[in-house]
Amino acid sequence: MTKCSPKNIKRGPENQLLITDIFTSNNEGKATVKKTRCQETNTDTDHSIEAHRNLASRCLKYVGAHVSAAGGADKSIENMVKIAGQSLALFLKSSRSWSAPPLQKSTIDKFRENCKIYNIDYRKFCLPHGSYLINLGNPDEEKRSRMFSAFVDELQRCESLGIRMYNFHPGSTVGKCSKKESIKYISDCINEAHSRTDFVITVLENCAEPKCVGYKFKELSDIIELVKDKKRVGVCLDTCHLFAAGYDVRTKDSFDSVMKDFEETIGMEYLCAMHLNDSKGQLGSGIDRHENLGLGNIGMECFEFIMNDHRFNNIPLILETPDVNNDEKIYKKEISMLYDLVEISK
Repeated sequence: MTKCSPKNIKRGPENQLLITDIFTSNNEGKATVKKTRCQETNTDTDHSIEAHRNLASRCLKYVGAHVSAAGGADKSIENMVKIAGQSLALFLKSSRSWSAPPLQKSTIDKFRENCKIYNIDYRKFCLPHGSYLINLGNPDEEKRSRMFSAFVDELQRCESLGIRMYNFHPGSTVGKCSKKESIKYISDCINEAHSRTDFVITVLENCAEPKCVGYKFKELSDIIELVKDKKRVGVCLDTCHLFAAGYDVRTKDSFDSVMKDFEETIGMEYLCAMHLNDSKGQLGSGIDRHENLGLGNIGMECFEFIMNDHRFNNIPLILETPDVNNDEKIYKKEISMLYDLVEISK
């Protein structure tokens, strides 16, 4: 095996992976993107996306990020290309608004055209993220009904675009019911939503906070158990959320132990995607605060394991790390970092 030449990753004195060149610290000790003298060109992006596409086809790891869809879903594909991503997440409408105008046929056509131009299989590697307003576990029937309508609308938008998967946070009890009751509300909503749509897979995301359903694998398993159409439900694992919930993914042994627990409790057949994030919080802190790769309390080894483990082949691997400059350029750097960790057979 030979590892792709790392440009921004080095080994420390105890053989831990270190990040260099990409980040620097400001006077407040906060990580910022290191400025370079050379301005990036379209040619640089073309070379990067081709290099990443070739690597993805060899190692079967499809790394991307949550990108902006401002101006229409079709713009998300263009933004994915700018960061040389091989997969993407996006919001199908404002994540902070209940309503949105219907998708226009021109947007749908342009989205599919862009996917064809840039050779993106949107059925496999596009993973829209649900609105933050949706909480299907809320025991208040009136509020849950409104959230359910928004949920179905987003699933229907996926199907209009031809997107096969939809990722969302299951919800929380809001301190007004048991988790068992909340799980029943969530699964009932999923079953009803499936009856109103044709094919989109509802992908449950694990959560960082104890009050949220999905904090532990058993809670996700309990939802899946109550879903009638098992082919239309899956799981997205977020590394920051795992760590915050007490799942230690920092060493090979502990990482494998976590995945064994996932396999035994839920089943690898339900793993549809991953969110790759470091964590500002400590192990078991219950704090959902993402950090840039290698700068948090998880460290780079976890991501090296993922990039070289066949269990994560052919699924979207999505970055949701802080974008301090709000220009998404950090994602291109972190995508390159991840591909630099890949070991390729000679």
